[in-house]
Amino acid sequence: MIRVLVADDEPMIRAGVAAILASDEQIEVVAEAADGREAVERVRSVRPDVALLDIRMPNLDGLSAAEQIRRLVPETAVIMLTTFSEDEYIGRALAAGAGGFLLKSGDPRELVAGVRAVADGAAFLSPKVAHRVIAQLSGERLTRAAAAREQIAGLTGREREVLALVGAGMSNADIAGKLFVVEGTVKAYVSTILSRLGAKNRVQAAIVAYEAGLVGD
Repeated sequence: MIRVLVADDEPMIRAGVAAILASDEQIEVVAEAADGREAVERVRSVRPDVALLDIRMPNLDGLSAAEQIRRLVPETAVIMLTTFSEDEYIGRALAAGAGGFLLKSGDPRELVAGVRAVADGAAFLSPKVAHRVIAQLSGERLTRAAAAREQIAGLTGREREVLALVGAGMSNADIAGKLFVVEGTVKAYVSTILSRLGAKNRVQAAIVAYEAGLVGD
């Protein structure tokens, strides 16, 4: 069972998100919060698998809450939920350590898919968000590609292989099956890769993999 916290300052939004998630028998909403500060407190006490945070909330915004949650309760994955798709929010969400970014205007099925993917150790971006991220990368591709290639230079061949699969959006379980190793081994590889790349999470590592050419367009 995937245990989820939903944080949004609008009660109707919280209720709607909870109802959508409840449609999946593998997901349980175990806590709700009306602002960012309460979200951090609830995560610290309930320790959910995933915290779904609205970006604009009173007292403490979702991005700041995400940073605190990732620092205080690193085992809880974070997904940002917003009506805004501006580049500044996308970049700050990824920098805050969010493992997913979904738009409230997106398909409800994306919400369930995103929670399941992030809980399974993968990354998930709404297709509209992914398009904007890729567009940003393409605009600075040559410079960023050189920097990314330098970042992965110190990785072993196996670590690069695992990084490429992370970049392709595969979960630890999927990677383990593809490489014929146990999932614990994959987790160890991913942890080492994140450390060597200086990446906060799989999303940032996936971007490095893309920029370095380990993942095809």
